[in-house]
Amino acid sequence: MAEQVVVLALVIGAIYGLAMITVGNLDARGIRTGFAFLGQPANLGISETWISFTPGRDTYTRALLAGAANTILVSAITIGLATVLGVAIGLSRLSSNWLLSRSAGTYVEVVRNIPVPLQLLVWYQILLNLPPARQAINWGGVVVLSNRGLRTPAVLWGESDFLWALVYVIILALALSYRPLMARLGRRSTAPVGTIVIGVTVIALLGVAALAPPTLEWPVLEGFNFRGGMWLSPEFTALVVGLTIYAAAFIAEIVRAGVRSVPAGQSEAAQALGLSRGQTLRLIVLPQSLRLIIPPLTSQYLSTIKDSSLAVVIGYPELASLVNTMIGDTGQPVEGIALLMMAYLIISVPVGVFMNWYNRKAALVTR
Repeated sequence: MAEQVVVLALVIGAIYGLAMITVGNLDARGIRTGFAFLGQPANLGISETWISFTPGRDTYTRALLAGAANTILVSAITIGLATVLGVAIGLSRLSSNWLLSRSAGTYVEVVRNIPVPLQLLVWYQILLNLPPARQAINWGGVVVLSNRGLRTPAVLWGESDFLWALVYVIILALALSYRPLMARLGRRSTAPVGTIVIGVTVIALLGVAALAPPTLEWPVLEGFNFRGGMWLSPEFTALVVGLTIYAAAFIAEIVRAGVRSVPAGQSEAAQALGLSRGQTLRLIVLPQSLRLIIPPLTSQYLSTIKDSSLAVVIGYPELASLVNTMIGDTGQPVEGIALLMMAYLIISVPVGVFMNWYNRKAALVTR
């Protein structure tokens, strides 16, 4: 115990000493310190953001929030798409079909060995060299792809739909707590969680459609560009596509290794009982392989969040790019880097906590 106290005191002392030396060097060079600049108006030009931002009027704090929102959005979409694609490719590598298995293996080996920035640049250049808006690739007006980006129909919600979303979240939380509550009362509920979620979602959608129906806005060509619908810029599209394809290659190997860890006798026993290959995979193999898939999958998710900082290569205004611009504008690099580290920590920790919780739920229960 005494040794641990001494080591902790030495670490704290070293950090304090380095901080004092840094502050002294900054003062000697006339460099300002502190976070007072966060309340000052920011003259940052943010090309696209999901949070409204006006240069010269909004503060650096709002600029950081805009960058964090872009990072969270890109990370969430990429993680979701990469998980679906990675699972499909990982299972394809285990297929008995020679062509499918070799194609999946080639994909994994090629994508994993090409640097992410290079992949992002390739996708960005592909998008920039697409036909202009007047000659855009148009799939029935549902998906319009040009060198101006990607456009799809947009759902426009009414003013009361926020309340519907809040009610949906509350009802869903109550529905998911039904089974644990019955277990505490000593009663067993046979209602599957997936059925509960689907049922609540369908009821909420029907309620919205009946009382406050949303409208659908389609992209329309006006002049030299499309208007209306949901617009995804070439930078955003290239970032999502590039990171998704890259992360999916690693997730595929994680899934393949997890499935291969399940003894072959499990599958043989399931087939002997008359289960199909799909049922065997869904009911026998995947539930057992989750305990080995989830820990490395958590690390891959966190790596994907950090890889979003590579958006600076193609000019997408995510968190790291905006902080870099802010440092050049304010001349306070130490504070900027500290804010960037703290922001990524705040974004990543909830993901790690959730995945660790799910890992404990999926772990085998031993006596």
